[in-house]
Amino acid sequence: MIDIPSIIQGYAHGNFLMADDNQQLGWYSSNQRTLIPLDDRFRYPKSLQRVLNQNTFSVAINKDFLGVCRGCADRDTTWISDELIYIYTQLNRAGWAYSFETWKGDQLAGGILGIVIRGAFIGESMFFNIPNASKVAMVKLVEHLRSQKFVVFDAQMQNPHLERFGSYVIDNQKYMKILAKALDTQCNFSIYN
Repeated sequence: MIDIPSIIQGYAHGNFLMADDNQQLGWYSSNQRTLIPLDDRFRYPKSLQRVLNQNTFSVAINKDFLGVCRGCADRDTTWISDELIYIYTQLNRAGWAYSFETWKGDQLAGGILGIVIRGAFIGESMFFNIPNASKVAMVKLVEHLRSQKFVVFDAQMQNPHLERFGSYVIDNQKYMKILAKALDTQCNFSIYN
């Protein structure tokens, strides 16, 4: 039996769960955090606009949560262990973890896995099975977070893929202030327009 309140408290204190190379689960924190902007600093490649205009993908929340967990974990090296997938599944059942998915017909094309605590979306991982699917998921997720008045989209760690969307790095002290504001803001993630 997992202690869901303790796990949520860990995330609310700026920590995150990861499995190490030996699949041992532990809490981690960082001196810096990567955020995806929810304001006009958010951007994406022009080539992606053509894909968005084609409406190739539909969007869903939690249609295949386990599929998104497995997709995110399906890499040569992964920090998402079977134990962590089980925890994510329990958090999903309790209303804390969500998958934001792109679909092409009846095929799961890609998605983003995250923890939602009030006005904070804490992105855990993303994946794609079809090219551009995770990029479309990112754009549609930001639109959704904006529409629901979320305060922060925490992507945890910087990478070149996230930089294309305008991600930026802040120190932990600034992050904790933004997170505190997010935790004081009630938002509803599960409603998708």
